[in-house]
Amino acid sequence: MQLPAPLEAKFNELVKRYPRRRSALVPMLLFAQDQFGHISDALIGEIARRLDLNTLQVTETLVYYSMLRRKPAGKHHVQVCTNVACMLRGANRIYELVQRKLGIGHQQTTKDGMFSLEEVECIGACTGAPAMQINYDYYENLTPVKVDELIDDLDVGRRTEASPYTAGALHERHPAEVPVTSRRWGIQNSRTLEVYRKHEGYQALQKALRQMTPDQVIEEVKKSNLRGRGGAGFPAGVKWSFVPKDSPKPKYILCNADESEPGTCKDRPLMEFDPHQLIEGIVIAGRAVNAHLGYIYIRGEYRYVMDILDGAIAEAYTAGLLGKNILGSGFDFELYTHTGAGSYECGEESALMESLEGKRGYPRIRPPFPAVVGLYGCPTVINNVETLSSVPSIILKGGEWYANLGSPKNGGTRLFCVSGHVRRPGIYELPLGFNLKRMIEEVAGGIPNGKKLKAVIPGGSSCPLLSAEEADLPMDFDSLAKAGSMLGSGGVVVIDEDTCMVDLARRIMHFYAHESCGWCIPCREGTHWLRRMLDRFHDGGGRAEDIPLVGELAKNMLGRTFCPLGDAAALPTISIAKKWRREFEQHLKGRCPYKPAESLVGTL
Repeated sequence: MQLPAPLEAKFNELVKRYPRRRSALVPMLLFAQDQFGHISDALIGEIARRLDLNTLQVTETLVYYSMLRRKPAGKHHVQVCTNVACMLRGANRIYELVQRKLGIGHQQTTKDGMFSLEEVECIGACTGAPAMQINYDYYENLTPVKVDELIDDLDVGRRTEASPYTAGALHERHPAEVPVTSRRWGIQNSRTLEVYRKHEGYQALQKALRQMTPDQVIEEVKKSNLRGRGGAGFPAGVKWSFVPKDSPKPKYILCNADESEPGTCKDRPLMEFDPHQLIEGIVIAGRAVNAHLGYIYIRGEYRYVMDILDGAIAEAYTAGLLGKNILGSGFDFELYTHTGAGSYECGEESALMESLEGKRGYPRIRPPFPAVVGLYGCPTVINNVETLSSVPSIILKGGEWYANLGSPKNGGTRLFCVSGHVRRPGIYELPLGFNLKRMIEEVAGGIPNGKKLKAVIPGGSSCPLLSAEEADLPMDFDSLAKAGSMLGSGGVVVIDEDTCMVDLARRIMHFYAHESCGWCIPCREGTHWLRRMLDRFHDGGGRAEDIPLVGELAKNMLGRTFCPLGDAAALPTISIAKKWRREFEQHLKGRCPYKPAESLVGTL
């Protein structure tokens, strides 16, 4: 099969990035789809030939990822997010409007081939809700009028302007904020090497390479009390120390940029506005564990961010900050981006490694853990974007300085994505231990229209919910655990008194049922049955015996799956069924006592 020259060059370049050719499979499929609109049988055969695979191996991987298509989409592929943060701000109305406007439904295409439509899960634009993507372009803070005009412009071929910056990330600083990882946001050309170096850029790397031993780097990160910002909260320095020093195998650094937890959108601006900070943190991590190759695994929806990172990586190579003999230190490190193609499961570290190896993103049985047996069976450090972006400041200013910014055993600051029913949705960098009630009322401006707080999702949709009475507490890992919830990924979703909690539980379960990889029976069957039961309950077909059964089904998933997705689906469901049981009982009368979420845009 003859490929266009740019795609041919890209395929050749991709194959050279990996120790094993199959790792190029998912990126090759996505780049081919970008070129041709879908993955044809001929493309499957061509990619299989180039990677020494058979067509079955390519196909069984292809069908796992939600962004990969076997049939053509429209010229403008409209993807409307209706997940929790967007739902609370009127996404269902937006989706209904687009359906009427285009005259098509979910996964359908207009007769002229101009538009296709898809209702999608979280796209990482929670603080800019309601939001949608058209192809890879983001459109945030939507209103019915904006959507109507946008589709009309596209229909007649007029150029449309996508959201140029991540909505909610650039805002006037609140006095309570302590900018560390976000301190360069808003500076003109902050993503360039020239600007980064003017603001302390790569000074930490120089210190780590010339003034510190690898063990000293690890000890400084331990001293900082930096805990993983991806959700688990495991101490980063301790994780690094698990990598065996005497292993004869190569070691790898993986940056988990597969930000897919509903309510969370902080890693996107970290990469968009300050990519060199992330690169510097990755190289320092490589120095600490004697790794010489790293990959940044980026969710497929963040395609424009990958282009920004690739540009920054090229700058770093040209300046001698990546590659051979970095800064004359004798230390070598190679770094590449790697694209996912739509799978929440790939945010779990072992599934991420499977995906990077060119396979379905199924979780691995543990032990062994990645620090000993990880990517390609070699020692591997996997950290989230925010975690690695915090490392340069820690090395430059000291672990003790960073630790003192937060609360005991919870060092530093945290990027909190505050979305839902607040006047000022946004990404705010606050000290760990900052009070949740203050965050909602003072930092995010409180709840509009005189409404009262009903509930809070404190760390992304996988966390048990807090009631309004429980919201007066410090936002750190230990305090949330004591309260029976989790700090998670920092996605704070605020829910007002007019929200139906049964509907919220239903929407959360739709997400986890959609994203379950199907590997574990309790998760595959449990999420499916709970989704059907909650749909029926909210539609007026609930029975009294269903109420305890919701909690019982959810508990049957806890601790019975290879990865935490089963727990992620169960924990919020259990908390909602327990704390808002009365609302389930009200639905037994045959109808929902609450109105659907109305758009707040224009009323704040």
